[in-house]
Amino acid sequence: MWTAKHWNDYEIIDCSKGEKLERWGDFYLIRPDPQVIWDTPKSHGRWNHPHGHYHRSAKGGGQWEFFDLPQQWSIRYRSLTFNLKPFSFKHTGLFPEQAANWDWFSDLIAGAGRPVKVLNLFAYTGGATLAAAKAGAAVTHVDASKGMVGWAKENARSSGLEQAPIRWIVDDCMKFVQRESRRGSRYDAIIMDPPSYGRGPKGEIWKIEDAVYPLIKECTQLLSDHPLFFLVNSYTTGLAPAVLAYMLSVEIIPRHKGIVDARELGLPITCTGLPLPCGASGRWSLS
Repeated sequence: MWTAKHWNDYEIIDCSKGEKLERWGDFYLIRPDPQVIWDTPKSHGRWNHPHGHYHRSAKGGGQWEFFDLPQQWSIRYRSLTFNLKPFSFKHTGLFPEQAANWDWFSDLIAGAGRPVKVLNLFAYTGGATLAAAKAGAAVTHVDASKGMVGWAKENARSSGLEQAPIRWIVDDCMKFVQRESRRGSRYDAIIMDPPSYGRGPKGEIWKIEDAVYPLIKECTQLLSDHPLFFLVNSYTTGLAPAVLAYMLSVEIIPRHKGIVDARELGLPITCTGLPLPCGASGRWSLS
């Protein structure tokens, strides 16, 4: 498991009975988590005094209950600043476990000794984009949601990266990749964080089980002659790390050699010291 261990402004304090108690900067949230199937005592005092609690509905979805939580606040990871706000389906606009990947590819970019062009697909609020830009890459950030791209730009400004070489694109990711292929565009690294299910700006339906392999295959056509890395994330239950590794291996290794690794992502739980699994990632790199 790759675990994000270097957060100061975020922690999972405890988890039990389908929920996790988290600290996001100065604020404490309780959110549901399907991985938390154990029933241990909720002894930490903040279980009874959170700033926000997302309640799941038996019919699906759910709603927030707030206790003196601001509409927006910020946390930092190393030199990056992220603006947070609670919105639909329990999210805050950031997935802290991805910091394990940010650290990995930031070291590759900084150590490349050459200009690096990164394509970030399903780029959300820009965590990976900002980490790559801070490491020295020129980044093309693509997401189908205009609101998410705007949020990512706000995070870039807060992180002092408003002048960084970031190209912001609102588009369906597959259609963008296909157009880039026809244009002859090339990238040294590709990051993708596809949802389990989604819709593009014109109603295009995305279902990861059907669409992720064709997208990976299409993306390999965009790799430069000397690519640096390829990263695929998944939060889909049942899509095992070995599946991510297989797709990367059959599409990239024959042409570019290198190595593939895939594991669960995790975050440490303060009360127990044990990691909570939070999705999976597949990584390809030259070494």
